[in-house]
Amino acid sequence: MHNTICKNLEQLNERIAAVCKKAGRDPAEIHLVAISKLKPNSSILEALDCGQFHFGENRARELQQKMEQIDKEEIRWHFVGPMQTNKIKYMVERVNWIQSIYKKKYHKEIEKRASRMDKVINTLVQVNISGEDQKQGCRPEDVSGILEHAQSLKHVRVRGLMGMATYAAEPDKVRREFKLLKDTFEKNKQYNSGSVQLEHLSMGMTNDFEVAIEEGSTMIRVGTAIFGEREYE
Repeated sequence: MHNTICKNLEQLNERIAAVCKKAGRDPAEIHLVAISKLKPNSSILEALDCGQFHFGENRARELQQKMEQIDKEEIRWHFVGPMQTNKIKYMVERVNWIQSIYKKKYHKEIEKRASRMDKVINTLVQVNISGEDQKQGCRPEDVSGILEHAQSLKHVRVRGLMGMATYAAEPDKVRREFKLLKDTFEKNKQYNSGSVQLEHLSMGMTNDFEVAIEEGSTMIRVGTAIFGEREYE
């Protein structure tokens, strides 16, 4: 398995380099977040041994357990799952990034809890770019209000936007959704002040990350291409 994960990461980084060359971008601009949900700690440690440092989980309890069990300073933990206020207490002590903020109240809760340990949490504002009701995220026109509210916070740093595209067998079909997130990002750079410093666009997964990079992604969230298919509960 160790050799498989290393090989998968090597091949993935080759694909990232190839699409960056095509798009005239520097591969160093792309941050790879390995989505490790439902995967054992051993797989995370194997990926870590292969030079992967950013890992993402979409269940607060699972994230909490893994952060406690894998006590490695070099790991950067991302929460990428559905957001609820009561989940924040499970992650704020160790998490580095929370990618799924789409209401002011979540930033308020992070501020309250992170202030108690004098910690700053990186966040991304999740935008619903697919228009699908089952996907969380604010409307593009609501981003500005969330950013204005966050400007004065002391324990939150808003680093960019996140979006999940429609799953499509032909990745090119979601290009317009990635363009929408990029446009929203550019329009809201005017709110860069205080704790708002937009620099990242988190978009693109195993099936569509190449299109996302072509459209400006700086952070891709990849699970299957690294760890293989998941065994769902």
